Amino acid sequence: MRILLWHVHGGWTDAFVRGSHEYLLPTTPEGGGWGLGRAGRDWPGSAREVAPEDLREAEPDMVILQRLEELEAVERLLGRRPGIDIPAVFLEHNTPKGDIPTTLHPLAGQSEIPIVHVTHFNRLFWDSGMAPALVVEHGIVDPGPLYTGELGRAAVVVNEPVRRGRVTGTDLLPQFSRAAPLDVFGMGTAELPGVLGLGADELTVCGDLPTASLHAELARRRLYLHPLRWTSLGLALLEAMHLGMPVIALATTEAARAVPPEAGAISTDIDELCAAVRLLLEDPSEARARGRVAREVALERYGLPAFLRAWDEILGETTERTRIPAASERRPK
Repeated sequence: MRILLWHVHGGWTDAFVRGSHEYLLPTTPEGGGWGLGRAGRDWPGSAREVAPEDLREAEPDMVILQRLEELEAVERLLGRRPGIDIPAVFLEHNTPKGDIPTTLHPLAGQSEIPIVHVTHFNRLFWDSGMAPALVVEHGIVDPGPLYTGELGRAAVVVNEPVRRGRVTGTDLLPQFSRAAPLDVFGMGTAELPGVLGLGADELTVCGDLPTASLHAELARRRLYLHPLRWTSLGLALLEAMHLGMPVIALATTEAARAVPPEAGAISTDIDELCAAVRLLLEDPSEARARGRVAREVALERYGLPAFLRAWDEILGETTERTRIPAASERRPK
């Protein structure tokens, strides 16, 4: 099957393109959100870059939509309407925003395009209306049990923590920094120490690293801290668990299901979480033991094979339920 999708979420796409299909990734010289292509990632050859003007000739069998604007883009580029002339699903990466829990999904008023959520929490909180609502939990390309925990520090991965503020739990970092020095990785983190008023002994900005380098650096820290309040399930959290790191997480959104207490600590009580941070900092053996549990859970629930099997089922079912008109029936473009 030839599947058209834009490179919107690199971590998710990294897992998806490991399947048995051909993946058509629009690419343009300027790159950006509409032409990123492979972006130099080490993906299988089946993930193929295609110029937008060549997509019609490439004849995709299916489209994975991730942004509302892609509905119009697909019809314009292919001359085919998603869900009508070409099988399509809408992959919803995010938690709902606005009037929660009554937030209506933008595709709730139709039934031709299923909405695939990446967590059960997201499906529960989005009002998907008449649209079929499905869940395929994240899959992770296993980086291996790299954990050493040699550095008595807590690792945090977060993008744009200054702009996103309370959403990412940025305001909680000063309190956690009193339990352990923090090493923060991710995009848009340079201004974080100044905004929070934290010194180098409390918080160090480590930058936005390539995936392999990030994994190696995370694994050296004693524990992984996940302070995010209202986001979907961060892939960095699942990657840390795969590394064999013990994890400390707020019991919010899908993290409440993804992280068992035996894998580190999970709570909405910040004092309780800070106490767990101190314990793991002082007891490397306990940290290693909880990290082993984290890896076992991650491999069982968020392993790549189960992720790809689940997607194959959805792709097959969506293709079967979408009647594709003959060329003479399609609207001329």
